[in-house]
Amino acid sequence: MKTSRLALASVATAAVALAAVSTASATTPPTTPASGGSGKITIAMVTHSDDGIFWSVVKKGAEAAAKNLGVDLKWEASNNDSAKQAQMVEADVAAKVSGIAVSLADPAALSGPVKAAVAAGIPVVTLNSGSDKFKELGAITHVGQDEKVAGNGAGEKFKAAGAKKLLCIMQEQGNVGLQARCDGAKETFGGDVTMINTSGDADQTTSQSEIKAAMQADSSIDAVFATGPVGAVLAVKAAEELGVKPMIGSVDLSDELLADIADGKVAFTIDQQQYLQGYLSVLFLYLYITNGNTVGGGLPVYTGPGFVTKDNVAQVKALVASGTR
Repeated sequence: MKTSRLALASVATAAVALAAVSTASATTPPTTPASGGSGKITIAMVTHSDDGIFWSVVKKGAEAAAKNLGVDLKWEASNNDSAKQAQMVEADVAAKVSGIAVSLADPAALSGPVKAAVAAGIPVVTLNSGSDKFKELGAITHVGQDEKVAGNGAGEKFKAAGAKKLLCIMQEQGNVGLQARCDGAKETFGGDVTMINTSGDADQTTSQSEIKAAMQADSSIDAVFATGPVGAVLAVKAAEELGVKPMIGSVDLSDELLADIADGKVAFTIDQQQYLQGYLSVLFLYLYITNGNTVGGGLPVYTGPGFVTKDNVAQVKALVASGTR
């Protein structure tokens, strides 16, 4: 994890330097659609965010990039409502924003609006969800982690520990990224895998009961993979209520989850560096708008996965406290 932190610092430093060089050299920038006719670059970040512990950090990264680059950021959170998210993108196209960063948790619902943005000459970057869909929709790149690869890594860890029966918990119905995490874990785990959808992070009481019921129904479950940090914390509580000690792994960060890792209650979590997802999405759009720069070479720009374990959790906790993790 130490290497990952150094890599993050290097990427951030290089990104700021690249932005500065690009600004200086952009004497004849490409056409820049601007909201309200002000002439200032306006970038809309339209996500399925619930403004919770994960997305609040994405927002901080986007806000930091916008401030550093002198652009306006329009943050729009649909709270896992794909129809609402599609309407937000459509409204941004009508408003002629300069660029759009959009998550594709539900690619089918967003396909039409994203293609309409591209057709209108508005550059699009996808982030977080949609690494396998961005190219066909016309986005210039995707910023995030390959969710199947992340799941593969989790499955390998459970397999190496000798687990035989894995419960994979998804907190959002229909989110293709979460499904890819479970599918990836199943691919490398080798043992039996049961997948469930819970009532979600907004209803933790019910979700904990659902996780507990799944574990109680099959006493052979000896490993739990939660596709989000809240699910992992709830799995710890459910296991304690049942008096069992499965190996628990997760994706993403929260204070409570990191405390459980430090205490040995959770074995690992996968860090996809969401601050970087917000920052780089704004930066890449800015560089395209002002200097015609593209990144990725037709491939996604990956910000993960990296693993947080008991060995490096103290370092990550310090970064979380700083507001950049």
